Order: sequence, then C-alpha cells, then structure tokens
Amino acid sequence: MITKIIKKNRLKNKNFFVEPDEIFLDSKNLQNFDRQQFEGRIEKSISKKNILLLGVLFLFFMGIFGIRLIYLQIQKGEAYFQRSQNNVLEKAVIFTDRGIIYDRNKIELAWNKKEEGTSVPTRVYLSPGFSHLLGYVSYPAQDSSGNYWQGEFIGKDGLEKEYNHELKGENGSKIIETDALGKIYSENIVNAPSPGANLITAIDSRIQAELFTLIKNLSESGAFAGGAGVIMNSQNGEVIALTSFPEYDSEILSFGKDAQKINDYRTDKRKVFLDRNISGLYTPGSIVKPFFALGALAESVIDPYKKILSTGSISIPNPYFPGQKTVFKDWRINGWTNMMEALAVSSDIYFYEIGGGFENQKGLGIANLEKYAKLFGLGDKTGIDLPDEKKGVIPSPEWKTANFKGDVWRIGDTYHTAIGQYGFQVTPIEMARAVGAIANGGKLLTPHLVLNDSEKENRIFEVNLDKGYFDIAHQGMRLAITSGTAMSLNVPYVQVVAKTGTAQVGLAKNKINSWVIGFFPYKNPKYAFAVMMEAGPNTNTIGATSVMRQLLDWMSINTPEYFQ
Repeated sequence: MITKIIKKNRLKNKNFFVEPDEIFLDSKNLQNFDRQQFEGRIEKSISKKNILLLGVLFLFFMGIFGIRLIYLQIQKGEAYFQRSQNNVLEKAVIFTDRGIIYDRNKIELAWNKKEEGTSVPTRVYLSPGFSHLLGYVSYPAQDSSGNYWQGEFIGKDGLEKEYNHELKGENGSKIIETDALGKIYSENIVNAPSPGANLITAIDSRIQAELFTLIKNLSESGAFAGGAGVIMNSQNGEVIALTSFPEYDSEILSFGKDAQKINDYRTDKRKVFLDRNISGLYTPGSIVKPFFALGALAESVIDPYKKILSTGSISIPNPYFPGQKTVFKDWRINGWTNMMEALAVSSDIYFYEIGGGFENQKGLGIANLEKYAKLFGLGDKTGIDLPDEKKGVIPSPEWKTANFKGDVWRIGDTYHTAIGQYGFQVTPIEMARAVGAIANGGKLLTPHLVLNDSEKENRIFEVNLDKGYFDIAHQGMRLAITSGTAMSLNVPYVQVVAKTGTAQVGLAKNKINSWVIGFFPYKNPKYAFAVMMEAGPNTNTIGATSVMRQLLDWMSINTPEYFQ
C-alpha cells in the first residue's frame, strides 16, 4: 500500500529532484574539516552590488576617453590639423662630452665647458705650457643651412690627435618637432650619447708649468729663439714633463676665429707650431760624448784611466792645401785628462782622438761612432705617444754622399761627429731617452705620456754593455757636477749627474744651442732630463744648465717627493 502511494506521488511530480541539503553532510558537525581546501563550501555567486560597481567604473572611464576624444577631434581638431601641416620632424645631434685629460694627480689638463644657448660643448685647456702636449681640436661645423657636415670633435695635434679615437665618444640623436616659425613643440631622444674615455697622463702639471716658465723667461731675456725640456722616469719611461716654447693657444686654434692671431703664429720666425721636443732637430754638441765614451770602452779603444793631453788643439795635414795643417781646437786648454775627467771638463781633444784616432791613439772610426749612437736610440724615433715625431740624423759617409755629392768623407768629419757637430741632429726626447739608458744601466725605454701604459712600459731594448762601463760614465758625469762644466747643478738636496753641451749653429757660427742632459739621484737613478735652449748668441754664458738649476731649486720646495 505504501509502495503504491510513493509511485503515485512521483508520477504526479514530473520535476522531482533531490535537494542538496538532502545529500551533503553538515560541515559544522564534521571533525577536522579542511576549510582551506573548500571542503564543506558551495561556490558563491557574484553579488549584484559588485556587478553594478564594476559597470559604473567601466562607464566612467569610457566617458573620460570619450570626452578627450571629442576635445581632440572637435574642439582642437582644426588646430592640430594645421600643426600637422606646418610642423616638421627633424633628427638632431646630441653632442657627447669629449674625454677629459688629467695629469698624474688628477688635475684637469683639458676638459669641457657647457655654454648656455649652444648644444656644442667648449673645449678648455690648462695654460700656459701645455699646448704642444695637449694639442687642439676641430669643432663640429655647419653649412649655411645649419646642417652639420662635420658632426664631431676631431683632434688636430698633441694628445688630442694621438688619442682621438678614445677621447671622442659617440654622439646621440633626438627627434625635434618644430613649426614653421622654428618653435619647438617636442623633443624625444632616440639614441643617448656615449661620453669619451678619460686619459690620465704621467705628466706632473706643477713641474711642467714651472719648467715652461723658466724656459720662456730665459728665451725672452737671453735672446734665445726658444727652448724645450723633458723629464722622464728612467725606470719605466713615464714622461713627467714635456714642454716647448714658444707655443700657441690651443683654444684660439680650436675655435679658428681669431684670424689675426693665427696669422701671427704662421709668420712668427720662432716657429710657434713646432713642438721642439719631438719634432725639432738640433745640433747636440758635447752631450753625445758619454755615448762615445761607452763605445770606446766596449771596443777597447782606450783604458778609462789613460790620460790624453789637451794643449788647446791638434793639427793634421790639410787635404786641400798640401804642406798646410788643419787645426782642430778644444774649447779651452784642459791638460792631461782621463775619461772621467774628459767627460767632466768636456775635452774636445780627448774625443777627437778616441773618435777618429790621432798619432798613437787609435779611434772608434765613423762606423763605430754611428753604431754606438744608434745603440742608444739616436737617429731613430723613440715611439712616444704623440703625432709627428721626427728622427735625428747621424753623419756618415753615405749621408755625406747624399747631401754633398762629389765630396768624400774625411778624418775631420769624424772628429766633428765625435763631439756632436757637423751634420749631427737630435731631438730632446731622443736625448732624454738615451741618457735614461745610461742612468738605468742599459735599458732603452719607450717614453710614454699615458699613465700605466703597459704596452709602452714593456717595450724595452737592452744595451748590452758591461756594467763597469756604465759606472765609468756615471763617475765622469758626476765629476762634471762637482768640479766640471755643470757645477751649477751641485745642489745640497739631491745628487745630480749631468753632461753639458754647447753646439755652434748658423752659417756664421755666431749662434749656439745650449744643452744639459743628466739624471738624479746619483746612487739610485730614477729621473732623466734633457733641456735645450735654441739659437742663442755665442756670447751668452747663461743657458740650459741655469734652467735646470732653477727647476731643481723649485722642486726641492714644491715637489720634494721626486728627490726621495
């Protein structure tokens, strides 16, 4: 009976289904029910309130965009249409900063200055005394339409030219929108500029500036045409000072606008553009004697303690006038001198005889004179990191044939070569490098200006001579300080070693080049130097040695660390 009632009820209710609460457990009554895993929960639908809020936000943002669109298309449409017709998009250069050049103490030697109202930075230089070292640049240049046909700085001389690739960096670019009147509406950077690399040099700007001032003062007061000076570390080739007078103004040449001043540079008989240290070729005179003394020892031409008599001159038969004598004079009567004494007093007779031979004294001969000059780098470029270096000239029979056709080489030519005259020519940087090799016992270094230049520091040529020979040269050059031609360099605060030289120049032989080369300290040589004063009157008794003495005095007060 009950079964019939249930069937009857199911037939009456065609939409019959089981309610969830009839089959799901009551989670409140179940122990350890994991609510984090949604056990006991049924998914809850989004409320009408949340749907309404989302719809309002959607309509709000749509309204803002609509209003902005109406503003741009209707209210400002005509203005923007005109702007699109008249405005121009141009690609412009963003000039990068050229690398800064520093001295060894991080003092700026060449740097950039931003001028208001211009996109091109200005190059600024430390002055005076640094122009030939640093050089100058050519600025970016525009044509009459304002387009840059030269879009970057280009180094034209000195370190600016030698290291232009490292210093220049890379310009950037931007898009500029302007109207017909040139008014800028917008700017967008496309490529950011990349600044150039900085250079830290071995130069000590304090010493460089003082050396330049001393050379300048003596040139102007002593009627020298100019001068140059080098100080180099004889242990690693770092150039501490390298200055030349007269010099140009780097900023004037960079701008190129002061036509009158630039023309004055060109017409100046003193050769303002010439860097005398690396490109000036000068008769060396007696400063070559230490190198030939070493050659004489190496070739066993003479014992260093054998004495040669200087009575003021020697004579040989005249090749042009038979029966007559050709006289070769000493600069004074020096008496009996051994090698060390001959270096100290700079005896010409001694070096005539060991150079070309005389009576019972054999000589090196011109081939060996050339050999030992070249062994110390004379007649060749030093490889310093500056452009336009020139190499010196060592007289030889081949050189004479090329320059004086039909004239043969004679013993008198050998004599003159042995004392640094005739056609002998050197640069100050060559002499600084050469005397540095005497200082350090035979290492011919490559001078370099950029600090920690491992490539140049490792470029060393060995002068393979006996250490005892170098000791003889050291003794003779030290004797020049204590009792010889360089006594003005006998200072109390450091022991200096030096060799002076006075070379006659000019057709009338009425001008001289005054030289001094050397190194310090005597016992542990570290710094080599060469100072040259150019084309002064032959009556002038003050020369390169005076410059070096004043510099040493100044250094003892202002840079005493170089003597320690």
